[in-house]
Amino acid sequence: MINGLLISVLVLFVVIFWQWPSIQASLWRNKYQRMGLSSQQKDILLRCMPIYRKMTDADRAKLELHIVWFLNEKRFVGCDGLKLTPAMKLIVAADACVLVLNKSWPLYTNVKEILLYPSAYYAPQTTRDSAGLVSYHNTVRQGESWPGGTLVLSWHDVLEGSRLPSDGHNLVFHEFAHQLDQETGKTTGTPLLKSSADYKEWGRVFSRAFTQLKSHVAYSMPHVIHSYGATNEAEFFAVITETFIEKPAELRRYDPEIYRLLVNYYQFDPISWH
Repeated sequence: MINGLLISVLVLFVVIFWQWPSIQASLWRNKYQRMGLSSQQKDILLRCMPIYRKMTDADRAKLELHIVWFLNEKRFVGCDGLKLTPAMKLIVAADACVLVLNKSWPLYTNVKEILLYPSAYYAPQTTRDSAGLVSYHNTVRQGESWPGGTLVLSWHDVLEGSRLPSDGHNLVFHEFAHQLDQETGKTTGTPLLKSSADYKEWGRVFSRAFTQLKSHVAYSMPHVIHSYGATNEAEFFAVITETFIEKPAELRRYDPEIYRLLVNYYQFDPISWH
């Protein structure tokens, strides 16, 4: 009888373990659906976030629910004397949640905290030259994404990304794209995909588009994707994410194949928001 009870408990534990993500998501949904965004928060988004204004009602509702979840599950820290306000957190959360609009909770499983500086900041950097000589110096940065789950953002540049919604630059999109990339455990420009066929297709299209951008930059040929994307594969994924959301029609004309790849990955078509 005791052995039977132990087996029943073990089976129950295994079932709960495997079903826990869906159980947890259901608990979160019941909790956060009751909360929702306030009319004041929605007004801030309407004034400060052009994409939010142009979304369909269904997409806007999904985004709002994600924002509520994000604000309650992620930690924000003000740095260098910056006093955080609810509006600052709201705008960062809203931009971050655009990337995962059609993904399920938990969002950004690696992200633990977001550090906000007033503007660009100094960060230590170590470099090694061809002779092996190591040097230490400070560099000015607008943002960083650390594999351990910390993001660093310049509030000034976050606002610039919202102020100019069609220039192909958005610091939050960029740094959170790095976090999606890092969910694989590496920073390679290839995020988590569903199948081996998806990885094969990603490798073919992504490599071709990255090589093309490097060539266009090197020979001063026209390109829609910012030249910083030619730095490496990880930066290419972050930069092309910015381009995809902010300049979708231009990217589709420039490279329809990479555009389709991003639509399949992000599970939305931003052209409808423009």
